[in-house]
Amino acid sequence: MKVNEVPQDITFYEGARRACYALDDQGKYVIVPSCGWSAEDVVNGLAVAELATNLEKTRQEVLKGLKSPLVYHMERRQMTPEILAKTVGILSIRVRRHFRPDVFSNLKSSILERYAYALKLTFDELKSVPEK
Repeated sequence: MKVNEVPQDITFYEGARRACYALDDQGKYVIVPSCGWSAEDVVNGLAVAELATNLEKTRQEVLKGLKSPLVYHMERRQMTPEILAKTVGILSIRVRRHFRPDVFSNLKSSILERYAYALKLTFDELKSVPEK
């Protein structure tokens, strides 16, 4: 894409700009500010809607006692078990085990502290999910 072809539709970024790479007249890549474009807006909107749907499904499963609140908070932060495990400093298989409500409810406070710190939550927030 050439410098003069970089889309400037006001979209998902609500007027803010982001950096895009485009070719200048000499054929070199340069950074050009862009407000986005409509196709990007549609895709980002769909992705955000899907994330919200999945998060609500997980919240319902936590409320039914099928999963621990840890799963909800991990997904809310858009983390995977592997990323959370590396952040907390434990094996990912242990993180997955902590997804079980019975195991999570018996965790030592030192492990809960590490999860709360990694997820930027208080103890009370970590142990529960929002009602709505």
